[in-house]
Amino acid sequence: MSIRLDLYKIFCEVAKHKSFSKASKVLYMTQPAVSQAIMQLEDELGLRLFTRTPRGVILTNEGQMLFEYANSAINLINVGEKKIMESKNLMVGNLRIGVGDTISRYFLLPFLEKYHNQYPNIKLKVINRTTLELITLLKSGEVDIAICNLPIKDSSIETKKLMDIHDIFVCGEKYKDIISKTLSFEEISKFPLILLEPKSNSRQYVEEYILSKGIKIEPEIELGSHELLLEFAKINLGISCVVSEFSHEYLEYGYLYEVKLTEPIPKRSIGVCSLKSVSLSPASEKFVEILEKKA
Repeated sequence: MSIRLDLYKIFCEVAKHKSFSKASKVLYMTQPAVSQAIMQLEDELGLRLFTRTPRGVILTNEGQMLFEYANSAINLINVGEKKIMESKNLMVGNLRIGVGDTISRYFLLPFLEKYHNQYPNIKLKVINRTTLELITLLKSGEVDIAICNLPIKDSSIETKKLMDIHDIFVCGEKYKDIISKTLSFEEISKFPLILLEPKSNSRQYVEEYILSKGIKIEPEIELGSHELLLEFAKINLGISCVVSEFSHEYLEYGYLYEVKLTEPIPKRSIGVCSLKSVSLSPASEKFVEILEKKA
């Protein structure tokens, strides 16, 4: 149906006030313009909506039926517009963030705290998964943004770098004698290695780089979290590959020692990911702004 929405709005005001003149004042229109609009609506529908009386107008049976539906629809539109404005102004809304355990603990927490303090009415949902799992959740619409290890090799994903990180090897007291030397990847491969599980983006990055140098590394222990990498190295179960920026406490307090490499592993990044084909919600946009300012 091609009848314009503004005709229905005028119709509802006339029905509520039972008067063309009163409706015209509410609508800031002239009375002839209101009358013309009602006539146009009646012509397009092919029926009479009002009965004119000396005291004003009253709805016909058909007009009463139309009013019940039209008024409900307009009220719903008004509520929808209000909700949109509230969402735009971050008075209501939801933000679903996908993030890895390590990034969540060592990077994300202060940003979540700042965001929640500024926008307490936004409901936060944080989902912890590996980078590959987070990209799947992002593409299925289950999260709004994902904070992941980069690079992401997917043309449908837009990424914004937040910070650089460096992969290093660390050891505990048992292997302390090697920290005075500079080791090659081949020498490193001969030690009992502790790495993240194979599906981890971090593990794949390190493994692929070392393999590009002609060395294949095979861990004795595979773990699901960065924290466990640190703890297992601390009790001398082997040499762990960890992120330097997320291991400061263990290194500063002497729980672990960094193993020097003849060729350091190139830096990589963590960043925020979103779908190129989907615009960010106001809640998501503001959170990304906070990340970019503080990162």
